[in-house]
Amino acid sequence: MAIPVSPLAPKSYPELPAIAGVRFATAEAGIKYKNRTDVLLMAFDEGTTAAGVVTKSKCSSAAVDWCKANLPGGKARGLVVNSGNANAFTGTKGQKSVELTADYAAKALGCAPSEIFLASTGVIGEPLDASKFAGVLDTMATRLGDGPWMDPAKAIMTTDTFPKLSGAILDIDGVEVKINGIAKGSGMIAPDMATMLSFVVTDMPIAAPVLQALLSQHVQTSFNAITVDSDTSTSDTLLAFATGKAGVEPIESLDDPRAGIFGEALKDVLFELAIQVVRDGEGATKQVSIHVEGAASDASAFRIAKAIADSPLVKTAIAGEDANWGRVVMAVGKAGEPADRDKLAIRFGDLLVAKDGERAAVYDEAATSAYMKGEDLELTVSLGLGDGRATVYTCDLTHGYITINGDYRS
Repeated sequence: MAIPVSPLAPKSYPELPAIAGVRFATAEAGIKYKNRTDVLLMAFDEGTTAAGVVTKSKCSSAAVDWCKANLPGGKARGLVVNSGNANAFTGTKGQKSVELTADYAAKALGCAPSEIFLASTGVIGEPLDASKFAGVLDTMATRLGDGPWMDPAKAIMTTDTFPKLSGAILDIDGVEVKINGIAKGSGMIAPDMATMLSFVVTDMPIAAPVLQALLSQHVQTSFNAITVDSDTSTSDTLLAFATGKAGVEPIESLDDPRAGIFGEALKDVLFELAIQVVRDGEGATKQVSIHVEGAASDASAFRIAKAIADSPLVKTAIAGEDANWGRVVMAVGKAGEPADRDKLAIRFGDLLVAKDGERAAVYDEAATSAYMKGEDLELTVSLGLGDGRATVYTCDLTHGYITINGDYRS
């Protein structure tokens, strides 16, 4: 099934620079489709540190379980990613598949299986035949290169309609430090860690615990702040690798002022990737930022924002360019969080549509309807209860979502 490119796709893509200490190759292993790149192998120089966050799903994939077991080691020499099969809900077959895949990769790269990380995306419930990697990974290991980064970005796509890349270059102690990131995600996207697959590589020398702390912190306002369809994947994996090749002293502690500088750049890369996932939401035609302010707490504001962002009624109204603010009222009321109907105010963009528990006196139907025709929308709810605030990013819900998902397996 050919899926048209999202109307929200970027007009151009960044040309990410080579990062010392990491090389990669892609290949066709015929996991689900023929004549389609579906495997990515990344190789990291010795001394590379690793950090990651994975799905909180209680039905996590075999690859997620493998990563959870290896992350405490904090070291990485290789990454294998496949698309077309999630290797989730595959029982002991799935466990044996990841073990065999890691063995193939470890032999190809000359390292221990515990230094190999794995990620899979695609159909749930279908066993992944690891023998498809036999020979393929060996061949890939002989043709590793440091670019272009567009190749790995494309290799991990499933129902994505465009590749997702982001990067940052920052100055640390007068030395140029690089961060490159790629991601995939389009459907089964709801925040609860990092709802998709994403891989970030930097040449910054940074201890694994510090990298882990920064990643865990900044995922909250990036991948954990997006939702396409309220469904958390079995396979969500966000991994960060630091090769340490930049010529600066290592960051060994969060108390190091450079940790904050590096963390801000990391946050920007994660956020840009997360927004690209929303803009490639299955069938999406609009990106929507849901702001909640004046809540009892930040956590309460987030739960209210997510209730609005996840509401099929809100999302279909946005798809239909209908300024139906009554559905926002409904979503606030059902969130189970402190809210006072008679203090509530709602804005679409800068347009006040509701205030103090009723339609605003200045409400302008024509102006609000015109605003709804835009591709990038902002919706703000003011609760008037406290200082809590949060933003959740989402997209509309169109017939295209049903078309893509109605026959996903077949």
